[in-house]
Amino acid sequence: MDISELSEQEIVRRNSLEQIKAMGIEPYPAAEYKVDGYASEIKENFSDDAPARPVSIAGRIMSRRIMGKASFMELKDSTGRIQVYVSRDEICPDENKDLYNVLFKKLLDIGDFIGITGYVFRTQMGEITVHAQSLTLLSKSLRPLPIVKMKDGVAYDAFDDPEQRFRQRYVDLVVNEGVKDIFVKRNKVYTSMREYFNAQGYMEVETPVLQSIPGGAAARPFITHHNALDIPLYLRIANELYLKRLIVGGFEGVYEFSKNFRNEGMDRTHNPEFTCMEIYVSYKDYNWMMEFTEKMLEKIAIDVNGTTDVKVGDNIISFKAPFKRVTMTEAIKEFTGVDITGMDEDALRETCKKLNIETDPSMGKGKLIDEIFGEKCEGNYIQPTFITDYPIEMSPLTKKHRNNPELTERFELMVSGKELCNAYSELNDPIDQRYRFEEQLRLSEKGDDEAMFIDADFLRALEYGMPPTSGMGIGMDRLVMLMTGQTTIQEVLFFPQMRPEKRVKKEEETEE
Repeated sequence: MDISELSEQEIVRRNSLEQIKAMGIEPYPAAEYKVDGYASEIKENFSDDAPARPVSIAGRIMSRRIMGKASFMELKDSTGRIQVYVSRDEICPDENKDLYNVLFKKLLDIGDFIGITGYVFRTQMGEITVHAQSLTLLSKSLRPLPIVKMKDGVAYDAFDDPEQRFRQRYVDLVVNEGVKDIFVKRNKVYTSMREYFNAQGYMEVETPVLQSIPGGAAARPFITHHNALDIPLYLRIANELYLKRLIVGGFEGVYEFSKNFRNEGMDRTHNPEFTCMEIYVSYKDYNWMMEFTEKMLEKIAIDVNGTTDVKVGDNIISFKAPFKRVTMTEAIKEFTGVDITGMDEDALRETCKKLNIETDPSMGKGKLIDEIFGEKCEGNYIQPTFITDYPIEMSPLTKKHRNNPELTERFELMVSGKELCNAYSELNDPIDQRYRFEEQLRLSEKGDDEAMFIDADFLRALEYGMPPTSGMGIGMDRLVMLMTGQTTIQEVLFFPQMRPEKRVKKEEETEE
């Protein structure tokens, strides 16, 4: 690295590194450091009446108060923070006091990883503390952490710029309290959902990420090339058609947490790489799946937060089952005053015009209805609400409604003004499915770049016979947003997609 690119503090830290090496201390030791205590459990299990507990802890220095021969510092490990008391004569029992006077007082910095062995006690100020008897440098930090400082009630040096936080999540996790808790809850969401499925005997599976045909959803795919086979491949936009193949193959219930990729826009609720869970269960329909879904979400809310009520923005959202049910036609009529029943494409296009909804010539009936619902209805559903019985043009993989062939047996779950789940009574008629795919092909020829491809192998699988099946897909990132009260998807992804980082040379920064 060009030293001219380093800040003054970074140069100082590199000089400290060289001095540490000159003292014969390895700043990045390879040997295992045995840890038998953690900040949170040390505090939880401390008793003033019990004998002093010996501990070996490790973590990152977050603050120090140097006071001559004795000092205090705060150490942060994977569970939290704990105070450490360091006495020169305790960690340097012989005449050479350099470990304290030089290493600890001058060469160690906030952000360095150290190991401490000692015992636990309570200070006169009442704080549970580890009394250090030995100190080991485990890793020297060469960049200073943006530690928040307070002056007159105002925070300085706060690491709160979203651009920096999401790009440098490793720093965000260290210095901003509460960020790690979001991802701990994310893990609890996955664990709770798996428990719910596994308890009913459904099996977790894996399906291809690289696909020759991007099927299972209406979305624009990412395209790559396989050199050995000399063919184009697509990053999957959904795993639906592969999971249905497994139902054809004889599994009664299968599910997968899949990484999906859609080459579309980015905003506060969309990331081009996202996680979706899809589950398919034989001999069920969408009515059964609604009950299954609301019970699942009620369980997850309780497992993650201890209650069915979750605060999102200014709203308290209740995941207490059952959820409200409204047909799509009823929803559009309620919020626009228009009954779309029986409307053809021209009438729908005219309706969009009257409602000031933009359209383009590539949109067929399904897309036009979707635009009306998205613009005028979706944002009104804050509490969990199943929107049911979608027009057939919007749902090429869905079974026709048993009472109305112009509709399908489909629902989407709306929460906090956004779609969370999508589910069907799955179309298992191979002749009807072929016709629906051909309709999608016609939309593609009109310019709809999100229309589905024809998957000949999937049609072949259906021709071997698929039992009555219900399937449901749920956006895991949006679910975690809800369960943690976050309003942007970037807050619940460790590493959200970012624009390329702009690097500016130091001399240019100085000139500005």
